[in-house]
Amino acid sequence: MSLVEVKILLPVAAAEAVENALAEAENADWGVFEDRPTATAWLGSYFPDETAAREGAQRARRDLRGVTELGAAEFRPMPDADWRESYKAHFKPWRFGRMHWVPLWERDTYTVPNGEVAVLLDPGMAFGTGNHETTRLCCERMVALAEQLRAAGRETTGLRVIDAGCGSGILAISAVKLGFSPVAGFDNDPEAVGVSRENAVLNSVADQIDFYVGDLITGLQGRQADLVMANILAHILRDFARELVGAVAPGGWLVLSGILATEVDNVRRDFATLAPGWTLESRTLGEWSDVKLVRPR
Repeated sequence: MSLVEVKILLPVAAAEAVENALAEAENADWGVFEDRPTATAWLGSYFPDETAAREGAQRARRDLRGVTELGAAEFRPMPDADWRESYKAHFKPWRFGRMHWVPLWERDTYTVPNGEVAVLLDPGMAFGTGNHETTRLCCERMVALAEQLRAAGRETTGLRVIDAGCGSGILAISAVKLGFSPVAGFDNDPEAVGVSRENAVLNSVADQIDFYVGDLITGLQGRQADLVMANILAHILRDFARELVGAVAPGGWLVLSGILATEVDNVRRDFATLAPGWTLESRTLGEWSDVKLVRPR
């Protein structure tokens, strides 16, 4: 599979505003990158062919009209080996508590201490490596919940989990590694579901997770879980708040991420209105926030 890499120069001072504007425009195609030593910044992305690349660049310019003036775009065809090596450079191992998230290509060089657990990932083009703040917020919430349950003498086994918008499968696979079961994950992108299944095989948990294609209506219909996680953009969370709240079992938890810190108050207000009596809290990491709700028993 060959891809076309696109870079579009932008002013360093506008990098944060550009990232926020792309999120508001639901344009998830682009990443914002900075090289502080050279004081340069750019938009970067990969597309399946040059036509898609040029259309993607035009859309970025439309979405950022009035935010900043973008510079020249550079289009570079990348053979399969090149783009795979490129995304590897942006995915590094990380840990929280006793959990480690490790790229597949570092499996033989990364040491996991005895008694701790690793999740191996090869995300391909699917979202979710843990290197992004939104994924980290979800992972950290889940690890903290597992530790909280253990400290209270409760088991995670038998506690149902749904990963809504599973991307690479990182959250669902982590849930199994933490002992939660049964676990399900869905995404409206069949390619993401395929990547999730491949990552489940890498972690020897394929028979413990039900990955399927679905949106926030069909994916949650007729299902309830003790822990529901949704790492999706804020406006989508708000649009489907009723479905997400309805999927949480009595005494269960709902973890929402993908929310810009500037948007979290609106998300909290909407969910507090739909779920009166539920406890609600938020954390912020960088420019991103999460919301955790707990349903009364």
